[in-house]
Amino acid sequence: MNDEIIDSEARMLPNWRAAMPAANVVLRSVGNRVQPGAGKIRWCRLRAGEKHTDVLPPLFVPGKFIVVLADQPDDALILDVLAAGAAGCCNTHAAPEVLQQVALVVENGGLWVGQRLLQQLIGNTARILGQGATAESGSLLELLSERERQVARMVAGGASNKEIADRLAIAERTVKAHLTAIFEKTGVRDRLQLSLKINGAGR
Repeated sequence: MNDEIIDSEARMLPNWRAAMPAANVVLRSVGNRVQPGAGKIRWCRLRAGEKHTDVLPPLFVPGKFIVVLADQPDDALILDVLAAGAAGCCNTHAAPEVLQQVALVVENGGLWVGQRLLQQLIGNTARILGQGATAESGSLLELLSERERQVARMVAGGASNKEIADRLAIAERTVKAHLTAIFEKTGVRDRLQLSLKINGAGR
């Protein structure tokens, strides 16, 4: 990934380098200008004590996704930056594998909100809608194998990969493989969209 990482200091952190070997750190002072050959994502670091309303506005450019790398992320901040137009928010020091997963989700049109907040959103959606079956959710589930249906229903109920693995007595990597197959067969981008479709709100 030859993405831009925008920060107040031109210093590449080790986890960034491991996740994005071709990325470049760009100073905020020139962050309003896209670098030649830059990728789809602009990763913007939000340091402790900084306000996203002060940092983000100049960094939005047409055709590029903003992902916030927050030194002190919390649910309120994540919702605030998404409302401001960002495509995601994660910890500045997230593992390289997580950063790569964030990039994959965002580049495919999804939003990255973090696992804990995502589970809350999915769980709340399921409770509000009562997990009522609809014609759309029924036809969606018909595309799946029986085990994939089980996994999809559990995701729609707010279960994490670990919880699904424990309930079905399978490995977490098997759950991930089922989810990959589910996303491909149904054409949904992420867990939240899958939950909305199954619970009848994804029209």
